[in-house]
Amino acid sequence: MVIDCHAHLSGDHTGITRIWGSSDAALLAAADRVGIDMSCASILTTAMPAPLADFQECNRQMAAATQQFPGKVRGYCYVNPGYTRESLWEIRHYVEEHDFMGVKLYNEYKCTDPILFPIVELTIELGVPILHHAGHPHHPIPSQPNISDSGDLAALATRYPEAVLICAHIGGGGDWEWTIKAARATPNIYLDTSGSVFDSDMVQTAVRVVGAERVLFGCDTSFTAGIGKLRAAPLTEEQRALIMGGNMARILAMRKA
Repeated sequence: MVIDCHAHLSGDHTGITRIWGSSDAALLAAADRVGIDMSCASILTTAMPAPLADFQECNRQMAAATQQFPGKVRGYCYVNPGYTRESLWEIRHYVEEHDFMGVKLYNEYKCTDPILFPIVELTIELGVPILHHAGHPHHPIPSQPNISDSGDLAALATRYPEAVLICAHIGGGGDWEWTIKAARATPNIYLDTSGSVFDSDMVQTAVRVVGAERVLFGCDTSFTAGIGKLRAAPLTEEQRALIMGGNMARILAMRKA
C-alpha cells in the first residue's frame, strides 16, 4: 500500500479553510492517478494563527471526509496549541471517536514552547504521531516568525523519546541537507519527503543519514514532484517499500485502543 503521510483536503469551501483544489474528490482523484492508496490528511484554516472556531470546523469537515471517502483518507486533528483545553478535547475526541490517526501542528508556536507539552503527552498516551510544519529557511519568513526546524524538533524529541514526530516537507524549500542532518541522532523523528523541491540527492541523502526506516513518502499536494523524486531516487526495492508505505503503516499500527 502506498501511503501519503502529508496530504491536505479543502473541506466544504466555507471561506475559513485553505483551498488546495476544486474539490476533495478532485484531490483524491489526482492521488489515485499517481498510485496513492491512502492519504493521511488535514484541513487547515485560512486565518493564521488559527482561530478556535475555525480549526474546530476544519476537524468537523475532516471527520466528514473520512466518512465520505472510507479507506482513502485518514485524518490528522489540526489544532492551535494556544487553546490548550480545547485542543486536548479536539484531539482525544477525534482520535477516539472518529478514528483520526494523528495531530497536525503548524507554526503558531515553536515546537519547543512548553505550551505544546500537554499535546505531545496526549499523543504519547493515544499512540498517534504529530506531523509538524517545519523548515530551515535561508532567510527569515515574516509570515512565519515561529517556524520550527528539525533542530527544534530534535530538542522536543529528546525531551519526549516516546513521542512520534514527523518533520514536514524536507522538500519544502530551505536547507534540506541541514534539516536531514539535524534529525540524525533522534530516532523518534521521521522525515517527510514532501514539498515541490526535487533536488536529485535529497531522498538518498535522507536514507543515508537517518536510514530508510525513518523516511516517509509525502506529497503535500505536489503530487508529481512527490512521486517523481521517489521514482528517481536510487533505492533498493526494500527501501522503496518502507518509504512508500511500510513505515507509515507501522506508525498507524502504534495507535492505542
